[in-house]
Amino acid sequence: MDRRHPLATVCLYAALGLGALFMVVPLAWMVLTSLKTFPEVIHSPPVWFPSAPQWGNYRTVMAGFAFYRLFLNSLFVAAMVIAGTILTCCPAAYAFAFHEVRHREILFGILLTSLMLPAQVTIIPLFRVFSAIHWVNTYLPLVVPAWLGGNVFGIFLLRQSFRAIPRSLIDAARIDGATEWTILWRLVVPVSMPAVLTVCVFTFIWSWNDLFNPLIYLQDESMATLPVGLLYFINRSQQIASASADQVPWQLVMTLATVMVLPLIALFAFVQRRLVESVASSGVKG
Repeated sequence: MDRRHPLATVCLYAALGLGALFMVVPLAWMVLTSLKTFPEVIHSPPVWFPSAPQWGNYRTVMAGFAFYRLFLNSLFVAAMVIAGTILTCCPAAYAFAFHEVRHREILFGILLTSLMLPAQVTIIPLFRVFSAIHWVNTYLPLVVPAWLGGNVFGIFLLRQSFRAIPRSLIDAARIDGATEWTILWRLVVPVSMPAVLTVCVFTFIWSWNDLFNPLIYLQDESMATLPVGLLYFINRSQQIASASADQVPWQLVMTLATVMVLPLIALFAFVQRRLVESVASSGVKG
């Protein structure tokens, strides 16, 4: 039984509450700013709560900005990246976890070293390659690397989860005549579903918030994703809000940012429940 001192429990919950407050305050400020008028945004000292919530800011953003097209672009790219990540990272992690080959640990260490290589270092040679094969201004540079095992962190996370599975289960499945693909997709992946869902969530967040790669490879504005579209919106928001040339209507920028964050919050709320269910139902009895 837990014999933690009551004072230690109070301090623990106080620290957790303080940390949660630091996380929630920026999100609350963004949402409240999206409901303000421009004078309230630039007011000094800052105004926390709008005098009258401006729900019309959301109608202004939807009417003066191609939000739905950019939303579908981002959703398509994120879905394709997630699919490619799962279909390639799971077999790679399974091989590193259960297949005995020479120098396996050395190869895995070499794979992990690629995590220390910044994306800015490889962007020029990658751009030259994609330009030579006429992939620039398409979604292929954003999607294809995920289908070639480009998510090294996903391989690492899944491999560590797969190694927690008793080796006797794998051997028993092989004795029963199951193929390696059957063992992977019908035994290993279901048992490791919390880790698989975690990789899916991280991949979705990285793809959804990615500004660097779409800004480099996508030249057609109609193909832009939401982060790139937010830059376009900031440049054109003066015209939408009829503001002066030296004033950016940040209440509209925060409105668009709030709408962009909603899918991430919804996904996390949905997957959090599934994670608990997966942990409760995927235990292995010894």
